[in-house]
Amino acid sequence: MNEEAKSEEEDFTNLTLSGTVIQGESDMPEGLSDEQKLSLGTGKVPIHRDGKYRSPLANPTMGGPATVKVGFVISEIRAYSISDGSFSADFFMSFTSDKPMPKLHPVFTNGHETECQTVIDVETFRFYRCSGSFTSIVDLRDYPFDTQKLDINVEDAVYGVDTLVFVPDPNRTSLDASFRLSGYGVASVGALALKHQYPARFDRDDLYVSRYKFTLGLDRFAQSAAFSVYVPAFIIVLISLIGLWCPPGELEVRSNAGAPMLAAAVLFHYSLIQSLPATGYLTHADKLMLGVYVSLLLNMATTWAFMIVDEDRLDFWFRLFRAWVPPLTALVMIASVFV
Repeated sequence: MNEEAKSEEEDFTNLTLSGTVIQGESDMPEGLSDEQKLSLGTGKVPIHRDGKYRSPLANPTMGGPATVKVGFVISEIRAYSISDGSFSADFFMSFTSDKPMPKLHPVFTNGHETECQTVIDVETFRFYRCSGSFTSIVDLRDYPFDTQKLDINVEDAVYGVDTLVFVPDPNRTSLDASFRLSGYGVASVGALALKHQYPARFDRDDLYVSRYKFTLGLDRFAQSAAFSVYVPAFIIVLISLIGLWCPPGELEVRSNAGAPMLAAAVLFHYSLIQSLPATGYLTHADKLMLGVYVSLLLNMATTWAFMIVDEDRLDFWFRLFRAWVPPLTALVMIASVFV
């Protein structure tokens, strides 16, 4: 371990242990059952007897938390992958406090391989230039007209809400003027702050942490999505309907208008989903393709029907299918688009 890494590790160690004592039996609240005591934790851990929180990470000597306005400006998003929600980002981050605050140790809860360079470091203001790789949840229910939320979550590695309370600064939350991301448009830019409590990591771990969450909403260009998904699907269905005008005596020609289109639909559907992650729900594109499959099978069923009906009734069934299958197909496709 080099000297710089050792220094960083020392910055994180025992910063909040001043005034703590090792927990004893007398430090447990009175009237608790054995089960409740076990839930709180009876181990020989350092605790704070003063203040609201007993966690060794608490900081009762602070005299109340500093309210810290967080500014966040994205300069670039790179390598966004819809398959796993990963992306890389370069951004600026500022912390402006209403009173002196301790040294910050910002960590990104959904990031890895992150790096921040401290540009300004004074008691009431810190400014960083950061970069790193992040992951965010992918929601494809509305695909191909989906909006993806790219989140970057920040909290302090040491201090809790009794020391620092983050609040977003809407006037300092934005994108660089030259920001672009190929294939997507900017739908929204926002931020929020919340109090987060981890499951008890050790005995008497009762301290909340303040977490800042920046969210960038990205949506696909509607015209591109329509031409790449909806137009090919409807063309496949329309071509298959041409077979309805082939007379019963031309079953081979009629069947060739349906079966190849079914194969084309399967291949088209595969090309749509191969770049997407597996999901536990149907996307809009999946529902559209289900409508295509039902329409094609309905059309092919009319061809198979000519093989089992009486020959003297072929003209009747030909006129019936030609009259009713197109509107039924239209209803199926409308349902697949809007349901």
